[in-house]
Amino acid sequence: MNPLEIRNIFKSFHQGGQYLMVLKGANFVLEPGIVAGLVGPSGTGKSTLLEIIGLLNKPDSGEIIIKGANTSNANDDMRTKIRAKHLGFVYQFHHLLAEFTALENVAMQGIIKGLSVKEATEKAKYILSVLKLDHRFHHLPSALSGGEQQRVAIARALVKSPSLILADEPTGNLDPYNAELVLEIFLRIVKELKTSALIVTHNEQLALKMDQIITLKDGKISSL
Repeated sequence: MNPLEIRNIFKSFHQGGQYLMVLKGANFVLEPGIVAGLVGPSGTGKSTLLEIIGLLNKPDSGEIIIKGANTSNANDDMRTKIRAKHLGFVYQFHHLLAEFTALENVAMQGIIKGLSVKEATEKAKYILSVLKLDHRFHHLPSALSGGEQQRVAIARALVKSPSLILADEPTGNLDPYNAELVLEIFLRIVKELKTSALIVTHNEQLALKMDQIITLKDGKISSL
């Protein structure tokens, strides 16, 4: 079963007394185990599409199918449940809780998912270790570098074993060295945990490291 299918997505915004059509019938399928880069010129609606896929925004028309579940007519409660069960999110800014350690930030998501404190802590330790942060378990976010903070954010998204990771410019706030390092580790652990990912990026060189490039242009999608 594919983690994601989008069918004929349209989305417009009311701006300056006019309707601006951003998405004009976008379609694509993301297959299991695939890491895809979503690229395109600025202002073409990449983040909007990601929000729609993440069930944080609604299209004017079209279908979002996540692990076989058609979300078109899902109410807010069902959309929340689908997000919690199947989706993990990584943003450009890490949004870690400042008063909790790296380990606590990650384990908390596992607990929310329904794991026991022990299970969530052990899983958090494992993922942080794979991300080369085993020496940072008990550090607060303020004591971590930018690259380390973003790896903790990735671990937080992965600890609940989502079917699909949605990442919006996850390396956009990092210098080139750390951006490449974080992406390489991200790609490796996504493969190891047998999940899938859709990553919005403006960095074409980083996009080339992914399994698939999905280009959004003029409101439609082409896939390479």
